[in-house]
Amino acid sequence: MPVARLADRAALLVTGEPAEHFLQTLITADLDGLGEAEMRPSALLTPQGKILFEFLIGRVPGGFRLDVAKPASEAFAKRLAIYRLRTKVTIEPSEDPVYAVWDEAVETASALRDQRFPDPVWRIYGAPPEGIPEAEPADFERLRIRAGIAESDTDYPGSEVFPHDVLLDQNGGVSFKKGCFVGQEVVSRMQHRGTARRRLMLVEADGHLTPGVNIEAKGRTIGTVLSASGCDGFALIRIDKLADALVADAELTADGVIVTATVPPWAGFALPEPAAAGTTEDAE
Repeated sequence: MPVARLADRAALLVTGEPAEHFLQTLITADLDGLGEAEMRPSALLTPQGKILFEFLIGRVPGGFRLDVAKPASEAFAKRLAIYRLRTKVTIEPSEDPVYAVWDEAVETASALRDQRFPDPVWRIYGAPPEGIPEAEPADFERLRIRAGIAESDTDYPGSEVFPHDVLLDQNGGVSFKKGCFVGQEVVSRMQHRGTARRRLMLVEADGHLTPGVNIEAKGRTIGTVLSASGCDGFALIRIDKLADALVADAELTADGVIVTATVPPWAGFALPEPAAAGTTEDAE
């Protein structure tokens, strides 16, 4: 049961009697069913439906903890303050360090289940439990990458991807039932019309994978590697183009290295039907 301090993460505390209503009308996750011992994925979107900030959210006495990429934490707090207007909530940084623990259940009340992962992974804020072997942050990064869990500012830039692209619709990060939130109309339309074309997929290579290189099929770019650890990684891929490539038995490569692409086991989406012979569809 290793524990790793995540120095690239920070937490904000949003507290006050109206905190739940304030956040419920802004962010993508539904707070009504948020338990006391969990951290749930969520995002604050642009009005156009793209991810502005992606984070984990959990309950604290009197409000909520928002676990976000450290470089984005100040901008995130300022953005929330813009939406606050006269709402009597307090938005302030937390000094507690962020830890991840994995492999086994943690016998401490301070451990909060990270709901992005299908297997047990826990978040701890403050002091880690005693007697747990310390791991390097890179060990947790390998675990995260191999599970297909993408994070903004680390794996992709904000304002360039939709929640569907990075599977927030698959892991409980977006509610399509709770009602309005910023960007809700766009992502709901994508959901109901099934128009999500790009998806995060696991990729495995015959050699070293380099983040940022293109995934190609017959010389045609169908995606980009976002993050990698050795021969494993994940990529943002046009799933319609991937479906066509698989039907044509086309080899997938990344910087000349042969790769395979698979849907993360915990995700429920499927590849679309391949395009009819003789048609072309190159729109991004």
